[in-house]
Amino acid sequence: MKASRLRWLFNFYPPYLGAGVRVDRISDDFSEIDVSMKLTRWNKNYVGTHFGGSLYSMVDPFYMLILMETLGSRYIVWDQAARIDFLKPGRGKVQAHFRLPDGLLADIKSQAALGDAVRPELNIDIVGGTGEIIARAHKTLYVRLKPEHRPPAAAEISRPNQELN
Repeated sequence: MKASRLRWLFNFYPPYLGAGVRVDRISDDFSEIDVSMKLTRWNKNYVGTHFGGSLYSMVDPFYMLILMETLGSRYIVWDQAARIDFLKPGRGKVQAHFRLPDGLLADIKSQAALGDAVRPELNIDIVGGTGEIIARAHKTLYVRLKPEHRPPAAAEISRPNQELN
């Protein structure tokens, strides 16, 4: 799917519409994604700041999406674990800019080449209007070659129920 079409779909996705999340940009090669969220009555908490669930939903799927699109269809990519640290109250418009660290794709490909799972850990800062970091999400992803693309030895010793396929 083209990046521009996917951006359009995200922006009309009902949970994102309700939370006020907006995908501002997806680069044509899917290597970068910019997301923002304005403070509205629909995503405001009891004390008048951004609701934590909306802040997390704003950053939830994008590293997985970037890896799926840049690694290609030979790989399984899942979110495996996540945590968010709320550092300051979020007021007004907040933003997050997703970009993979240099060399990460090459590292994942070389580690996955033997058929094993790779679990990269990535962080994303949610930044307020004046540039201060208001929250930081920590994501652990699961990446592995699909069974039909794994080396024969890795496919033989793969055990169901011990980890994701």
